[in-house]
Amino acid sequence: MLRSFSVLLLALLATAPLQAQSVRYVSDKVFIVLHKGPGADYRWAAKLTPGTRLEVSQTAKDGKWSEVTTQRGTTGWVQSEFLTAESPAQVKLPAALARADQLTAKNAKLNTELKALQQEKTELLNRINSSDSELGDVSQELANLKQVSGKAVQLDADNRRLVEDTENLRSEVEMLEAENQRLNDKLSSEDFINGALAVLLGVIITLVVPRVWPKRSKSSSWA
Repeated sequence: MLRSFSVLLLALLATAPLQAQSVRYVSDKVFIVLHKGPGADYRWAAKLTPGTRLEVSQTAKDGKWSEVTTQRGTTGWVQSEFLTAESPAQVKLPAALARADQLTAKNAKLNTELKALQQEKTELLNRINSSDSELGDVSQELANLKQVSGKAVQLDADNRRLVEDTENLRSEVEMLEAENQRLNDKLSSEDFINGALAVLLGVIITLVVPRVWPKRSKSSSWA
């Protein structure tokens, strides 16, 4: 009696479907049919397009058919060979293209900001050159005053004034040079970001385009 029960239990387990709770996608090569049972002779429940996301609840013992549920709640059986664990390229492509458009727009914005910074840098350099010229003029004026002035007191007063002007101009030059260095650092950072964005865009295109290129699939027969 016990032996007969064991044999019956083993037979039931052998014919029962395998449990496999997981997410799968319809291959990007074909349209497939969702059947009411694990076989092509069962009635159609729906027609699934490539890239459809499916929740796999179980797989038949032979592994050829899987019971799945669509995102709309339709349940049925499909041939396991047309399922893939990885999201197909045609699902990933729109997201990748959108990201590429965002990067392109951001890159254009950064280029505009870069041009503005370069213009600002040019203006600052012109101001520095002008300040250097003024400093030279002041030095020349000081030398001339020492030569033509015969009054020691007046010469001393003029000398103090020119020294003060010289120090003020030197302070302004130092401030302009510090600002120029800040702009150079910012420009270097922008160049690095532009390079990184270009590399990222190249990597995205390199990874996505080969998978988007259509391939011929082997013809499958419908029972």
